Amino acid sequence: MEEEKKEKKKKEYEPYELIEQSLQKRFRKEIWKKFISAINEFDMIQDGDKIAVCISGGKDSMLLAKCMQEIKKHGKINFDIVYLVMDPGYNEKNRKKIEDNAKLLNIPITIFESDIFSSVEHIEDSPCYLCARMRRGCLYSKAKELGCNKIALGHHFDDVIETIMMGMLYGAQFQTMMPKLNSTNFEGMELIRPLYLVKEEDILKWRDYNNLSFIRCACRFTENIEEFDNGESNSKRYEMKKLISELRKINPKVDMNIFRSTYNVNLNTIISYTKDELAVHFLDTYEEEKIKKDERRKNKNKE
Repeated sequence: MEEEKKEKKKKEYEPYELIEQSLQKRFRKEIWKKFISAINEFDMIQDGDKIAVCISGGKDSMLLAKCMQEIKKHGKINFDIVYLVMDPGYNEKNRKKIEDNAKLLNIPITIFESDIFSSVEHIEDSPCYLCARMRRGCLYSKAKELGCNKIALGHHFDDVIETIMMGMLYGAQFQTMMPKLNSTNFEGMELIRPLYLVKEEDILKWRDYNNLSFIRCACRFTENIEEFDNGESNSKRYEMKKLISELRKINPKVDMNIFRSTYNVNLNTIISYTKDELAVHFLDTYEEEKIKKDERRKNKNKE
C-alpha cells in the first residue's frame, strides 16, 4: 500500500520536474552545491547578465542548462538566459536526440546551423582542435548577435585536472582550464564554466538515476566508432582520464591534489613563468634576492 502511494505521488510530476527534484535532493551535495560554489567563488554571474548556455547535446551541457535554469528560477541574481544549440552538421538522428532531450528536460532551446563539420572533415592535422576553436567562435558570434555578454560551457572538474596533466606531460607547461575568461576576439564577451567543481562521476550518476541518454561526440570522424569506445580511445585526454583513474587507486585524493596545486603555486620554486607576454626567469632576480637576504640577515643580527 505504501509503495502504491509513493508511485501515485510520483506520477503527479512531469519528467522534467522529477529531474529538477533530483538536483535539489538526491544530488544536492554532489552537483547543486558545487555548481553554486563555483558561481560564487569565481564571481561568474552578475545582475543584468544575459548568458548563452551552449548546448552540444552531451550530458555535461544538458546538465549545465538544467542547473542554470534552476538558479534562474530560484536564485537571487537577476539575469537572462538563452539556451543556444549550434548544429555544426549533425546527422538527423543526433539532431533529433538533442531536440527530444531538450523537450524532455523542458529547456527552450534556440538552434542555429553552421557547416563546421564539413569544413574540418578532411583536415588531417588536429581536426578536433580546429573544430573546437571554430565552434567556440561561432557560439561567441551568435551569442553576441542575440545580445548576450557571456557564454556558459559545460566543462567540469575532470576536464580541469585532465588539462593540467596534459599540459605537463605533453605540452611541457603548467597551466589549467580557467573558470572564466574574457574573450580575446569578441569585445565585451566572457566565457564561464559553472560546472567547474562538479565531478564527472556524479554527472554520470545523475544521468543514470534519471534514465537519461545523451549524444556523445557527434562529428563525422567519431560517429562511426563511438558506440564501441566513446570516440576517445586515441585521444590524449582519454589517456589522462585513464592515468588519473590508476593514480586514484594509490591515492584517493590525487584528483583533488592535482586541482589544488593550481591554488598553491610558489613562484620562489619556479624556474620561469609568463604573465601576459612577459617571461620571467628566476635568474633575472637571483643576485638581487641574494643581496636582500644578506641585508635582512645583517639587520637581524644587529637586533
